[in-house]
Amino acid sequence: MTLPDTMQALVQLHDGYSGTQEGPSIDTLELYLEAREVPVPQPQADQVVIKVDLAAVNPSDLHFIKGEYGQPRIKDAPAGFEGVGTVVAGDSPLVGQRVSFFATQSGTWAEYAMTKSQGLIPCRPDLRAEDAAGQIVNPLTAMAMFDIVRESGAKSFVLNAAGSQLGKLLIGLGRDNGIAPIAVVRRAEQADLLRELGASEVLVTSDDDMMAKAEPVLKSLKPRILLDAVGDQTTADLFFAMPNRARWVNYGKLSTTPPKLTQMGQLIFQHKVIEGFWLTRWMQETDPAKLGSVIEEVQERFVSGKWKTDVAAIVPLSEAMEKLPAATKIPDGKVFIKP
Repeated sequence: MTLPDTMQALVQLHDGYSGTQEGPSIDTLELYLEAREVPVPQPQADQVVIKVDLAAVNPSDLHFIKGEYGQPRIKDAPAGFEGVGTVVAGDSPLVGQRVSFFATQSGTWAEYAMTKSQGLIPCRPDLRAEDAAGQIVNPLTAMAMFDIVRESGAKSFVLNAAGSQLGKLLIGLGRDNGIAPIAVVRRAEQADLLRELGASEVLVTSDDDMMAKAEPVLKSLKPRILLDAVGDQTTADLFFAMPNRARWVNYGKLSTTPPKLTQMGQLIFQHKVIEGFWLTRWMQETDPAKLGSVIEEVQERFVSGKWKTDVAAIVPLSEAMEKLPAATKIPDGKVFIKP
């Protein structure tokens, strides 16, 4: 296939880190990105170029373009981590095939992206584009963290931001494996839907008596794992109300206000642990055979209907500078960019 010389892309205006911690909320892209016509990336050894069909927009993307993620920005490089598309050039036997991928050299918010050839995930033909475009960040994180839940031996677990796409995936895993999800959300109107999906209990952080409601639930169900995307004071309070040997696993920072850890003695005398989870490291450290079986299960769960990607909006790349900020504020669904 002959590639064009140029493409449309949303490119970054800044290098490195910003030093801010404002969270993954965004009102305008003009401070961080610019729509430009740029050269199509040219693959070197162990690299491929992918014609992007659909690109995901995750909180990590918004942290990244604002300079708040754990990796530095690269000025003039296209943004966007995750997507699905067709391999059109490069060092791979998958040229011509549809793959899910995580961009490492040139991002997915563009007509073409580039990444390492080793990380490509071939997609089943019956896998929806929306499920394929978002099958790495959220689904693999859900599978990896649910392994932590299973290994705890407890019959329940706590997860916050439970109304998110990742939260819904985790609730489905708990439902299907007989481990009761205790869902924590900000908005009461999310509660009924999460119960329908399989949440055993739903705690609403906007309730004045939330902790009074939480304490008997935690005492009765005895969860050992707290899966945390928020990192706020309510999360800390829940953790300190959990039983001995509880583990607080943080994988996100939706809150801009860090918690106060008021009962540090529990880390000593109750064997409690606070730790972080980063999907990239998990993928690097996981045995390839196991990773392959996890990916097969992810695709099967989507195709069978056990999981579903709820779509908030699909924004054309040509209109993303104007429309993407508003789309990211739509609750209870995932946003995509379509070149």
